[in-house]
Amino acid sequence: MRLQPCDQPVVDLVIPALNEEANVLALLAAVPRRCLRHVVLADNGSTDHTAERARAGGAVVVHEPRRGYGSACLAGLRWIADQGQPPHIVAFLDADLADDPTLLPSLLEPIATDRADLVIASRLKHAEPGALTTPQRLCNTLSCAAIRLATGCRVTDLGPMRAIRWASLQQLHMQDTTWGWTVEMQFKAAAYGLRVTQIDAPYRRRHAGKSKISRSLTGSVRAGCKITTTLARLWWQTRRAPCPTHPQPGQP
Repeated sequence: MRLQPCDQPVVDLVIPALNEEANVLALLAAVPRRCLRHVVLADNGSTDHTAERARAGGAVVVHEPRRGYGSACLAGLRWIADQGQPPHIVAFLDADLADDPTLLPSLLEPIATDRADLVIASRLKHAEPGALTTPQRLCNTLSCAAIRLATGCRVTDLGPMRAIRWASLQQLHMQDTTWGWTVEMQFKAAAYGLRVTQIDAPYRRRHAGKSKISRSLTGSVRAGCKITTTLARLWWQTRRAPCPTHPQPGQP
């Protein structure tokens, strides 16, 4: 079902988190609750007090001990699906407070007014110095160029803060359990004919704690390899099999 511009969409937020006790309370305090039904923190095997602080901050906490960014996101989505009434839109936000949670309404607006199916917060234009490392910028540039070459979709970032129509997300049949999650979503959305857009958003250094990827050479290399192999696999799959058909804008 597509929303009419006057409808107030039901929105759920998924926050994948691993050892983010230093950030989670400040993050949840900044999240604009007025536009959200559920705030779901998917705890990916934290060994600190992330889960307890998330509950204290008013979030629903689900546990996914199998490590992986995609595993945590999928766990949050399973909880939402089990609630009976699905949302119109689901949004994703990292727990490090690098993205600004107060911009969620701007992220939701293109979907709520039926101008997009997937909206990505692009970090490149307004990232503060040092917030994005050189390997991150290079990986983003190459990945987005590959998506454009394969699908024609023009995006500039694989930013983790994003929102997608729930019905569209179900059609993508997301599978990646690691750092290929964001590129899988963008590639499939573009290849399947969904309307993908982006907004430019500020991006800060993480509020506290240590990045699992960007401040580690090993982590950066592993993430880059995963994204590259995910792109190659998706390109091969879409060449071998026809893409699912999707409603055109304005159709149910």
